[in-house]
Amino acid sequence: MGHNQAMRMGRWAEQRAERLLRQAGWRPLARRWRCRWGELDLLLHKPPDRLLLVEVKGRRRGGRDGGGCAGLRRRKRARLEAAFGLWLAAHPAYGQCRVELVAALVPLPPARAAVRWIRWA
Repeated sequence: MGHNQAMRMGRWAEQRAERLLRQAGWRPLARRWRCRWGELDLLLHKPPDRLLLVEVKGRRRGGRDGGGCAGLRRRKRARLEAAFGLWLAAHPAYGQCRVELVAALVPLPPARAAVRWIRWA
């Protein structure tokens, strides 16, 4: 898969995950928010006091990385937490919210399988 196609598929996966979360009552606050630590794929809010930080992994069936699970390492989590800390410093009104970190493993077309949600403890 070429770079441009990979970017399109990544955006498609993010949009699919966001659509599902909107249907569950979550409101997007940030998409592909970048800083020196990396990127926050999706950050959503559910009133009154919940934030959901979502790492989206678009994957083809039978990928070499366990369907996306290999991308969920300790170093990746540390970078996400650092990036989230910078986002929160710029948006202190959300400082009292409870934060959940999840990965959305999104099957890419032509697959029609459900999105797998993995909570990072």
